[in-house]
Amino acid sequence: MSWVIVARGHPEITARHRTTFMVTKDREVGPMGDCIIAIGADKAGPDLSSELKHAIRAGRELVITLEVDGMAEKVHAFGHPSLVLSHPTDLVVRKSRFVCGRTLAVGADKAAADLRRKFVAALRNPATKLELKIEASAVHRATY
Repeated sequence: MSWVIVARGHPEITARHRTTFMVTKDREVGPMGDCIIAIGADKAGPDLSSELKHAIRAGRELVITLEVDGMAEKVHAFGHPSLVLSHPTDLVVRKSRFVCGRTLAVGADKAAADLRRKFVAALRNPATKLELKIEASAVHRATY
């Protein structure tokens, strides 16, 4: 099963953070938001389905596919039992094992800085739609 979060681009997106990437429901991004890859997301932690939250908290392996303008980036990460998914606007995917209310997944193999620059350039257009698709493996894989 897969779940989709839809967000859009913004001219201030730099996607230069080396350990995380984030989508947010916020409508603006400033120059300090170097982990933000899209704004105006239609979901944050509290909006995710109970099925997805269960899969994430079961520590399942996640494949997160970022799609924009016919381009795709795949990110492999993991859920974690400590993820509360409570932040009302932000979802963060982290290379580290740090968890907080914003964290969607940990142990990721990509961060914002790892995305192809052509992909990031497309995200600087406010008319660009980003689809973030999350697929959870059927197998629990503890990485913590």
